[in-house]
Amino acid sequence: KYLAAVQSWENNWDNLTAFLSYPKEIRKLIYTTNIIESFNASLRKYTRNKKVFPNDDAALKSIYLAAQSISKKWKKTRSKWGQIYNQLYICFPNRL
Repeated sequence: KYLAAVQSWENNWDNLTAFLSYPKEIRKLIYTTNIIESFNASLRKYTRNKKVFPNDDAALKSIYLAAQSISKKWKKTRSKWGQIYNQLYICFPNRL
């Protein structure tokens, strides 16, 4: 019934299972998309009224200013961020 989906999983199995090699804290951070969805919804509120931009730079500036405004409202920290940060530091020592 879902042959295309099964074939996709089989063809990409190495990439899919690489996710499982990360610690639980990092896996949860990766598959939790609420933060991204909230940010995108907030961006849509700012850009909904303006359907057409004169050029690409105007659109980028509008999105940049909206992102700056949205980020001021975010006061919550990620639950168990200390543990997550430690796991990220262990897995990616030269990137943090």
